[in-house]
Amino acid sequence: MKVLGIESSCDETAAAVVEDGRNILSNVVATQIPFHEVYKGVVPEIASRKHAEWILPVVRQALEQAQLSLSDIDAVAATNRPGLMGSLLVGLSFGKTLAWSSGKPFIAINHMLGHMYAAHLVNDIPYPYLGLLVSGGHSIIAKVNGFDDLEVLGTTIDDSVGEAFDKVAKFYNLGYPGGVIIDRLSKEGDSSAYSFPVPKMEKGDHRYDVSFSGLKTAVIHQSEMFLNKGAQASIPNLAASFQETACRTLVSRLLRAVEDTGLTTVVAGGGVAANSRLRAMFAEHTELNCIFPPLKLCGDNGAMIAGVAYHFLKRGDTSPLNTTACARIPQFKRGLANLESFGRR
Repeated sequence: MKVLGIESSCDETAAAVVEDGRNILSNVVATQIPFHEVYKGVVPEIASRKHAEWILPVVRQALEQAQLSLSDIDAVAATNRPGLMGSLLVGLSFGKTLAWSSGKPFIAINHMLGHMYAAHLVNDIPYPYLGLLVSGGHSIIAKVNGFDDLEVLGTTIDDSVGEAFDKVAKFYNLGYPGGVIIDRLSKEGDSSAYSFPVPKMEKGDHRYDVSFSGLKTAVIHQSEMFLNKGAQASIPNLAASFQETACRTLVSRLLRAVEDTGLTTVVAGGGVAANSRLRAMFAEHTELNCIFPPLKLCGDNGAMIAGVAYHFLKRGDTSPLNTTACARIPQFKRGLANLESFGRR
């Protein structure tokens, strides 16, 4: 079965065709970075307008690269949550219209399920495992029992890790997107130059939670040192120390989950899963089977949407055409699986 997947939750206009949930026939991503970098962040109005301008040519290109016509497609899928409302509505409305006009089944997909599925596109990964979902909007540690069954163990109590990267980069005028730039600068710096705080959430419901607001604030306050021109006060040192602390915060919480659940397979997803230091830290733990998606599948893409949609389609689970978009997903509740936190409708 061939599924056309459409992703437009933020600032990437993306479409892909995936066969049987694994075989990527095409994967087209039109990035809006040049339009947002002057503002050092995503401007929602610009994002939605660019989606409206690009969605048709991107979908056409995805079909052309797959050497297929719309009649060859078995179903159409599109992201409907979470994300920027204007951006979501462009891809969702286009996908529903395309499905209706061609008589194809339509499947609305939670963006987070897509990110968690990305590694499955190139790996045969048995369930259950521990999932680390890290992006600009989310930092989640979950026990993944199935493609649509994520049991949330911990999440951020404030900023997401990707948000912290972007805000630090914006404060120091490093450019956009912040995560990529800080990762690059860190390779030239000393990660031990600064000592930044790690939140101590040791017990109860917060055992697996993370926090990045304090870390972000501490890094920003280091700007005062640059006035004194200390030996260690360099941007690469600052970037490396910040990145080291952020990644160790994530890894430490994930290792707690490994110890408590006995699961030794860890699968990462989301834009921050492309971070080189995070990957290196996990590689140091040879007792774990750590699986990361290829770099091109860490960011937003249509292949992950089409891939997870295949499993809904195979199960006979499709979405009505009155399915709407939702900017946020309900507040995570530990111990609950997909029904409330990851519902598609």
